[in-house]
Amino acid sequence: MIHQEAEWARDRLEADYTARDCCTTEAFEATIRAYADSSAAARATLPCQSDLLFDETTGQRLDLLGADPASPRPLMVFVHGGYWRALSKGHSTFAAPMLAAQGIATAAPDYRLAPDASIVEIVHDVRQSIAWLWHNAADLGIDRRRIVVAGSSAGGHLAGALAAPDWPARYGMPTHPLHGALPISGLFELAPLAAMHVQDWMNFTPDQIAGCSPMRHLPPAGMKLGVAVAEQETAGFHRQSAAYAEATGAPLLQVTGRHHFDVILDLCAPQTPLSRMLLSLF
Repeated sequence: MIHQEAEWARDRLEADYTARDCCTTEAFEATIRAYADSSAAARATLPCQSDLLFDETTGQRLDLLGADPASPRPLMVFVHGGYWRALSKGHSTFAAPMLAAQGIATAAPDYRLAPDASIVEIVHDVRQSIAWLWHNAADLGIDRRRIVVAGSSAGGHLAGALAAPDWPARYGMPTHPLHGALPISGLFELAPLAAMHVQDWMNFTPDQIAGCSPMRHLPPAGMKLGVAVAEQETAGFHRQSAAYAEATGAPLLQVTGRHHFDVILDLCAPQTPLSRMLLSLF
C-alpha cells in the first residue's frame, strides 16, 4: 500500500517525490512561463468572466472562459498544482481554446495556499468552487450534468478529493455531482509526503492524512475517470498514479516525452493522447 511508504528512509522519499528533479531549472522556468502566457492569451481571446467570487468567507475567486448562457456548455474545471503552495488560476486556463473549439467551457479556481492554509482548508476551497459553479450553472451558461475536473500534481490530488463521494451533500449537492475526473501526475496518498520536506510547509496531521487522501475515499461507481502520468516523472508519482488507477479501475495513460511540469501543455492541442482522454470523459 502507498501509505506504507511513510516508513521508508527519508532520502528515498525525497528522491521519489521531489518533482523538480525531473527536469532542468531552465525547462521548469520555461514551462511556468508557458502556463502563464498561454493562459493570458486564452483569457484575451475567449469570452471570459474573470475573478468571479465563489466564497465570500475566504474571498476566493475563479475565471470562467467559453461559457454561453444562451446555450449551456459542458465544463472542465482545471485545478492548478504547485505542491499546494504556489501558482494560481492565472496559470490554469491554457487549455480553454482547445476545449472551446469542442464546445466545452473552462473554469480555473484559486485556492488558499500553504503554509497559511491547511490541506483541509485547501480542499474546502476547491470543493466550494465546484459547489458554486453547480448551484449557479444556469446563470453562468454551464451544463451542470457534465462537469469534469482535471488537475496536475497537487492539483491532481485535489481532483481526486473532488472525485471522492463523501462531501457533496455538505455543499447542498447530490452525492454524484461530477461527470468525470482526470488527475494528472497526481498525489493520492499523503502519508509519504508527511515523512519528507513537503511536511515543512504542509504540517499534515494524522487526521488530515486520513481525511484528505483520495486513496482512502475512492470515487463512486459510475463516475468517468482517467489517470495520466508523465513519462519523465520521479518514481513516487508513477507509483501513486498506478495505485490510484488500479484502485479505481480507471485507465492509466503514460504521456511519452513529457516531464512533471510540461505534461499538461498537451491539453492545448485536441489530438494528443492526453486531450483525447480528457475529451472522452465528456
